[in-house]
Amino acid sequence: MAARPVLPPPALLLLLPLLVVAASSAAHGYGYGGDAANKLRVGFYKDSCPDAEAIVRRVVARAVHEDPTANAPLLRLHFHDCFVRGCEGSVLINSTKGNTAEKDAKPNLTLDAFDVIDDIKEALEKRCPGTVSCADILAIAARDAVSLATKAVTKGGWSKDGNLYQVETGRRDGRVSSAKEAVKNLPDSMDGIRKLIRRFASKNLSVKDLAVLSGAHAIGKSHCPSIAKRLRNYTAHSDSDPTLDGAYAAKLRQQCRRRRDNTTELEMVPGSSTTFDTAYYGLVVKRRALFHSDEALLRNEETRALVYRYRDAAGSSEEEATFLRDFGASMVNMGTVGVLTGDQGEIRKRCAFVN
Repeated sequence: MAARPVLPPPALLLLLPLLVVAASSAAHGYGYGGDAANKLRVGFYKDSCPDAEAIVRRVVARAVHEDPTANAPLLRLHFHDCFVRGCEGSVLINSTKGNTAEKDAKPNLTLDAFDVIDDIKEALEKRCPGTVSCADILAIAARDAVSLATKAVTKGGWSKDGNLYQVETGRRDGRVSSAKEAVKNLPDSMDGIRKLIRRFASKNLSVKDLAVLSGAHAIGKSHCPSIAKRLRNYTAHSDSDPTLDGAYAAKLRQQCRRRRDNTTELEMVPGSSTTFDTAYYGLVVKRRALFHSDEALLRNEETRALVYRYRDAAGSSEEEATFLRDFGASMVNMGTVGVLTGDQGEIRKRCAFVN
């Protein structure tokens, strides 16, 4: 799944308008071009289901109230959906006898919050049957989850409607879900910077999007298998990953005594896994971020500069506001990847099953 000292919302943030970002054109390897992405718009359900976003927000808020750690899994679901076949809800489809779906691929076995998505879909089907796609539910729920984890937003210092950014909607749901495609397309925690850049570029996402969206690791937890290779037998000459702080590596080895321990939870940012801000970048600089892919951000001039800029935002309300705006923009960019619109795909009645 995928924190920090909480900054009070400064008066400056009260002056910031709600982020409205025009989607960048997105091409996708499965033939869904930029034309589909351009059909997304803020307020797509204004006439067909006016309460759609309010319903999503109500269910997400209830889930986060009952379990404050629920925000990271909801954000992660949207990310894992968009990187495989695009943002078309395929991560939610169940496996069948003849097909192993994305959610059962190894990188997705720790995904969570499917029940929250099901609750949202049930509520929407009661209000507006056959109208709101599961893909849009994922996008809106991710926005709501991260908004509810951002102090500047929840304290009323960012926008009147309590949203970190506005979500463009109008996606439709795909009918195919493949575990093999998930393994092939999802970024890995051991990826180096060149591979990460290639993965993001294949989705028409920039190097800046890579650095910014990595900031989602400010919230949530991971498990020992994700970092096992960094801790033991890394190379013939080094027991642990030399890019990981030695003292922190020793502490992690105490927590992860077994390589396949899927029970022990590791906070992405120790001491706070439910607050979204820029403290994650401070850990990257200190070589105390959990993943090798986090440390990889220091291996490229552009990503390294952004890491240090956002790290310094911890002491600057203006710079933190810049990061929050950047994050919203990159989420909107990611939300256009490989979308289905118009008469493509379908609107699933239940998110885990094709119609």
